[in-house]
Amino acid sequence: LARWETAPVYPGNQERLLQEIVGHGGDGRHEWTYDEIHSMKFLDCLVKETQRLHSPSFQTARNARQDVVLPGGYLIPKGSTVISCFPSMHTNPKYWENPTRFDPDRWTERDAAAKASQSGAYTPFAAGRRGCVGFNLALAEVKIVLIELIYHYHFEIDSPEPVVYDPDFLSFVTGAAVDSKAQGGRQRISINDGWRFWRSPMNPDGLLYDARPDTVNLTDVTILKPWVLPSANMFIQDPANHHKRPAEEPDVHIPYVEASFDDSTWESVSLPHDWAIAGPFYTDDNPIVSGGMGRLPTFGVGWYRKTISMSHEDKGKNLYLEIDGAMSYPIVWVNGKIVGGWPYGYNSFQLDLTPYMNVGDNQLAIRLDNPNESSRWYPGGGIYRDVWLITVASTHVGQWGTFITSRDISARSATLDLAVEVQNNGDTKSKIDVTTDVHEYDVKTGQIGAKVAAFPQYTVLVAAGKTASHTTTTAVKKPLLWGPPPFQTPNLYMAVTKLHSGSQVIDTFETRFGIRTFAYEPDKGLIVNGEHIPIRGTNQHHDLGALGAAYNHRAQQRHLDILQSFGSNAIRMSHNPPAPGLMDLADEMGFLVMDEIFDCWVLGKTTNDFHLIFPDWHEPDLRAFIQRDRNHPSIFVWSVGNEVGEQQTGDDGAKVAQELVDIAHDMDPTRPVTASMNSAHPNQPFPVVMDVLSLNYQGQGIRDTPNYSQLGGIGTPPAYPAFHGNFSRKMLESSESASALSSRGTFIFPVLEQGDSAPVNDTSGGNFTTFQVSAYELYSADYGSSADKEFRSLDQNPYVAGEFVWTGWDYLGEPTPYNVRSSYSGIVDLAGFPKERFYIYQSRWQPDLRMAHILPHWTWPDRVGKVTPVHVFSSGDEAELFVNGKSQGRQTKEPLTYRFRWDKVVYHPGELHVVTYKDGKVWAKDTVQTAGEPARLRLTADRSKIAADGLDLSYLSVEVLDHQGRFVPQATNAITFSVSGVGQLVATDNGDPSDYVSFPSPKRHAYSGRALAIVKGEKGQPGKVVVEASADGLTSSKVTLHTIS
Repeated sequence: LARWETAPVYPGNQERLLQEIVGHGGDGRHEWTYDEIHSMKFLDCLVKETQRLHSPSFQTARNARQDVVLPGGYLIPKGSTVISCFPSMHTNPKYWENPTRFDPDRWTERDAAAKASQSGAYTPFAAGRRGCVGFNLALAEVKIVLIELIYHYHFEIDSPEPVVYDPDFLSFVTGAAVDSKAQGGRQRISINDGWRFWRSPMNPDGLLYDARPDTVNLTDVTILKPWVLPSANMFIQDPANHHKRPAEEPDVHIPYVEASFDDSTWESVSLPHDWAIAGPFYTDDNPIVSGGMGRLPTFGVGWYRKTISMSHEDKGKNLYLEIDGAMSYPIVWVNGKIVGGWPYGYNSFQLDLTPYMNVGDNQLAIRLDNPNESSRWYPGGGIYRDVWLITVASTHVGQWGTFITSRDISARSATLDLAVEVQNNGDTKSKIDVTTDVHEYDVKTGQIGAKVAAFPQYTVLVAAGKTASHTTTTAVKKPLLWGPPPFQTPNLYMAVTKLHSGSQVIDTFETRFGIRTFAYEPDKGLIVNGEHIPIRGTNQHHDLGALGAAYNHRAQQRHLDILQSFGSNAIRMSHNPPAPGLMDLADEMGFLVMDEIFDCWVLGKTTNDFHLIFPDWHEPDLRAFIQRDRNHPSIFVWSVGNEVGEQQTGDDGAKVAQELVDIAHDMDPTRPVTASMNSAHPNQPFPVVMDVLSLNYQGQGIRDTPNYSQLGGIGTPPAYPAFHGNFSRKMLESSESASALSSRGTFIFPVLEQGDSAPVNDTSGGNFTTFQVSAYELYSADYGSSADKEFRSLDQNPYVAGEFVWTGWDYLGEPTPYNVRSSYSGIVDLAGFPKERFYIYQSRWQPDLRMAHILPHWTWPDRVGKVTPVHVFSSGDEAELFVNGKSQGRQTKEPLTYRFRWDKVVYHPGELHVVTYKDGKVWAKDTVQTAGEPARLRLTADRSKIAADGLDLSYLSVEVLDHQGRFVPQATNAITFSVSGVGQLVATDNGDPSDYVSFPSPKRHAYSGRALAIVKGEKGQPGKVVVEASADGLTSSKVTLHTIS
């Protein structure tokens, strides 16, 4: 009977129960204890509600021991036999709201059971003369069986007809094993595994989306643009601009798309997949792929093939392919027929496979074309994000087809507005009832919690081939608000929308969202839920270091964990749509998001970048981007461009900007729109168009101080005052700040004496022979500044909402000042090791954290007797430095200064020790000691337990230590990583921008004393993984990991 209630008659319950089972440790082999079973709240509610509507006992008989007068004056004489009918009692509207509706959440009310039992309205198990002594045992057995069934199977009604509920008829249901994530007619499954892949650095098939500058010498090519453009129609508002697909297939033979093609010699891969990240790096002075794109083989044409199946049961349904991201120009074929595509490699898209699918096996083929000189940073190559196959009824919720907004928010209530798009791809008109319940969402467990509200049910008539949209409103009492930590909590909700055709639920669509308020105050900045929250943000490119562009959820989570550890609360998605998983993490962890889509518009920046397709694709790309992301509460502003050339083209540029802003407002009228400017002036038309003013570098001033004044290029005074004065009603933010440069652990002498910010060059802060930049954190790109200079600028202009530092992490490509593999601008390096700059941001962004950090290290065998400046970053306001026990003086942090400096310290081996104070009391301390020669390794894992799913990762850091266990800061020992057991070495790194050893290599030199290994477990094989780090002449180190189901 419990199986009945979890079948599609009441969809969504199976998924909720499955989430609860997994959240309590269920893995198909778990031995459940009595306490564990009865601690599962939704399971208990589900069983109680099942017993209410399908009582194990149908009726019972009782003798009246005395005369009883019932309400209404009805007399039951003493000695009479009374027969109680449980189904009638359990569906009595006097005691049960909407009594025939199956609603487990009615049991989440604390007094629900008490009211029911006191009234006698709930008596599911009482047929005999006394209470059953085996009741609790039977209840436990039912729950155990239900747990195992739901974990291993999904149940559906084995009938083509709609199921009619009859509370007086006990029925048994046949279960069919299908994907456990199917919900009420919708099935969304990952198809990441089982692909065949082949790449050619040249064009092997004579196909092109469209001609472009690098293809002018190609002859006899087939242009596929006419077959791809119709994929955009759903996101082109004016039907007159829709594209018509050619009646015939392209007139070209393409063997790779045919089922008969033999791909057995192709590489077997799983997605997400970056075809370039394994290298090798191009290391010559003029590489085929420049340092700007990471010196990796990103270019070429790639083919992916996979067999997908359609069952007899799915005939008549719609099947969609959803690709979260493919770099670039992805075009899809099914069974030899071209389906469509989406040129922009960063955007997510969906294609309807239905007309091309047959019952049984179907050949799916995807072609990518990744041109060189298409990006200013490392783009990656391949299907680098997740891919999904969606099966759903012909009438269903449309693509990203819900939009939830909140208003009138107070401690007592919040009003929610919900728009739902219902799409009818069938041949006849559909009459659909739409219901949506709102539930709390537990971020830690990923489980849907108690129902807190319901939108009014409504009926919509959808004509064949059309889409209908309807908006309803409800209220949530005592709303739990979403907001950025540490001052607020990122609470989330889940809206579960169901489409009913008659009594059958044909689609269930879940929308996660948050309730919060944003206000944009020109004189103060961003206000979140009534509280001023300074933006302490970083810019984020999409690569994941040694993993490349291939999305991995754990790797992305680690990125954000490290950003949060120094106090960051915001991310700018530079300069493209992010992975959906990154947006989910931002919601869950409480990051504010500046969601950005384009790096260029009509005026390009590289030969083959987005400007080639901007005329055809800017509208569908922008509409799809916003529709995908607009339910994320973390997004506080949309950005439609970064440093676009149209800033300087007067009214023409402003016209393009206005079109994009208008599209964004149409898709989401609740958020402002911006574009980041680095050369606009406040008296030009471009900033007039923007709702929020976002300045890159020019706010703090570009090349405007003595250390920069000798440089050529644009020079501007600090622009914050001028923009604030001209646009007194607009919020102002620094969307790119600093661009400070450094190499972790590398200190170059002499050190800057005048000022606290200077451009890197080969005589100040840089070394062109080693391609390193000094870690004193005083140097920047020639258009940028140190963190100190930007902090001062923000403090002098307190109306600025905050900053997005360029960048939080080092990233592949776009290196400045040297043409190597990766950047120098991160607060942490490419491997995730903190640079010295980490601590100056921590001292500013976490002022209540007791911290002090000394730089440089104190192991300088070639500097004995030489001046070696010592700096300290601390959240304290005073500091005293000791060198080998001798005080170097106590300093007070003066206004508009952000570090303590002792510039005349003479190096002698021994110890540096600092004591910092706040309000006259000891605040924090730090000590640095001179290290000896390398003697041993220390290997540490960030997580000792990982999932045995082939995706979860453990990051293992190795440090070189001397005989006394002191860190050796200049060690460069060659380290070998080995992995045994049920695991694999994925990649290694050390954070050195000039290291050209391929990332999959098990051998890696330590860089500034550290290196990194990334390890995953074998899919489906729980057990032990032993990781060892060894180096010639040093004591090795081992760590044991455990992979769990």
